[in-house]
Amino acid sequence: MIRLAGITKVYRMGQRELTVLRSIDLTISRGEMVAIMGPSGSGKTTLLNIIGCLDRPTAGSYLLDGDEVSRLSSHDLAEVRGRKVGFVFQTFNLLPQLSALANVELGIRYSRQGDHYRERALLALEKVGLADRASHRPTELSGGEQQRVAIARALAKEPSIILADEPTGNLDSRSGADVMALLTGLHSEQAITLVIVTHDADVAAVCQRTINLKDGQIVTGAAT
Repeated sequence: MIRLAGITKVYRMGQRELTVLRSIDLTISRGEMVAIMGPSGSGKTTLLNIIGCLDRPTAGSYLLDGDEVSRLSSHDLAEVRGRKVGFVFQTFNLLPQLSALANVELGIRYSRQGDHYRERALLALEKVGLADRASHRPTELSGGEQQRVAIARALAKEPSIILADEPTGNLDSRSGADVMALLTGLHSEQAITLVIVTHDADVAAVCQRTINLKDGQIVTGAAT
């Protein structure tokens, strides 16, 4: 499903160039659950952004479901992202003035995928155990509940891939464990490809494979 070959990412900062990823070769199979680990500055989030079609590499090839996406226009990348990828972020990224239901529904509308937005949003909240909290705003929810709303927002698009960037990073240990139990359950039930950036060894331990990055290169875990 996901095949990266020679992926390099260079950011230009005035006269200076910063190479964040260096010739990354990586394959992630359909339905696999993978952790990406490494020290701060190792390129984890940049790699996740390229996999999620939020960014383009400076060099290299990215095949997603057999289609070359590394050189698509911003508009075409957005189309691919809307169809295939759901995102879960450390800071939840919920709009505070909207209810949980409206936050999930808005995510579907932005993706422009299908219709019946409200019904799909309610179903997604049911899947994460928050149907009874649908009318609550983020400030009325715990951190763990907010992250479950964020997961519902990703699920409601019916993506084939979910990318999670430090999904337990802002949670206490119990809430983090609950969120990981939810993600692993969804992965096993729906065969969603799940890629998680994390600093937490306990999170990585429940994944099928751990990819370790250092200085923009994969040091272990590239092979399936």
